[in-house]
Amino acid sequence: MDGNEILLLGLGIQPPWQLVDQRLDTDKTPHELHLEVKAERGSKYACPECGKTCSAHDFQEKTWRHLNFFQHHCYVHACVPRVKCPEHGVKLATVPWARKGSAFTLLFEQAAMALVREMPVNAAARIIQISDTRLWRIVQHYVAQAVAKFDLSGVEAIGLDETASKRGHNYVTIFIDMARKAEPVLFATPGKGKDTVARFAQFLTDHQGQPEKIKEAVCDMSPAFLSGIAEQLGNAEVTVDWFHIVQAFTRALDEVRKKENHVTPMPKHVRWAVLKNGQVHHLTTNQLNALAELLDQGFDTATAWRIKERLKWIRQAKTERAARWRITRFINYAKAMIGDSILLEPVTKALETLRRNAQRVVRRWTSTYTNARLEGLNSLFQAARARARGYRNNETFIAMIYMIASPAGSILKST
Repeated sequence: MDGNEILLLGLGIQPPWQLVDQRLDTDKTPHELHLEVKAERGSKYACPECGKTCSAHDFQEKTWRHLNFFQHHCYVHACVPRVKCPEHGVKLATVPWARKGSAFTLLFEQAAMALVREMPVNAAARIIQISDTRLWRIVQHYVAQAVAKFDLSGVEAIGLDETASKRGHNYVTIFIDMARKAEPVLFATPGKGKDTVARFAQFLTDHQGQPEKIKEAVCDMSPAFLSGIAEQLGNAEVTVDWFHIVQAFTRALDEVRKKENHVTPMPKHVRWAVLKNGQVHHLTTNQLNALAELLDQGFDTATAWRIKERLKWIRQAKTERAARWRITRFINYAKAMIGDSILLEPVTKALETLRRNAQRVVRRWTSTYTNARLEGLNSLFQAARARARGYRNNETFIAMIYMIASPAGSILKST
């Protein structure tokens, strides 16, 4: 096997294409190996639209970056024919070593994707010595190709939640298949609220799914989500996970603490003393002392904390009926404690949220699914942010979510 044959093997080039020239440019740093590929004279080529064998109409010069040849950058040059098809007219033929529209060979892109699966995109870009912008284009192409293969015909229960993609009001809404234990992400879309549910319903339809087959949706108490589910997934019953109830009362408690601290200085260490789980082993000595002082002095924050901690009593209900009864008793108990305190208005709002969503919350006792699965995915989303370090927009963040937490990851590994 001579040198040309070795290079052809490395490029994946087959007849009618052949290597006609090679030169090493040592004036560049790093050095560049340039390989010129040409088809045999009089060759015919397949129409990229219909596959019919056609004659060349004319040629266009193209260049692709290939895998390094030892320490040297390698570039492939070829005059690519434009074929004249009787049915589709003049079209640029495809070449076997690169995909349409790419400035890289297929082998280069495969190596790039292998690196991206194992490290942040910026680091991978530095290793293969291209800009992260160009590498993101490669990633997004192959992720979109994998997502297009999704079959959602069996999806019947979904979970949805939003996650911050960057600082500020930048969000991505994630939809997961509650029945899948691994790679559960089905769809990710920029923004949050009602429109994201409409986009998911369309995505579901485009991938052999049926919106009317969705029987259950697990989400938070966002009015926009609830409205979107009612409109787009008409047969779905909504389950609000207990996590979101606790979260609503914890936020209300923190709001009371901040307002009251402006009026009356509070004990040191009180913030985490009230925001953490109230069990003794979860608190430091300073936090225990701050909590004791807070309760002793009768702050409104102490009342908000007692109400928040009382939620555990509801959670301990054994049946749906018991949970419904305890929610009613809890609301009455909390209203009596709040009285006419203006500072405790955030807690009053949290109580109204619980009352309005009581039936959806009670479904937690009969549903086999919980939003805890979505919350557990937050660690994966954080990993996606780390892998996508330096990402400039939601689309690149979404591409990494698909790679890490959706069936696209397995599809990409198998190709």
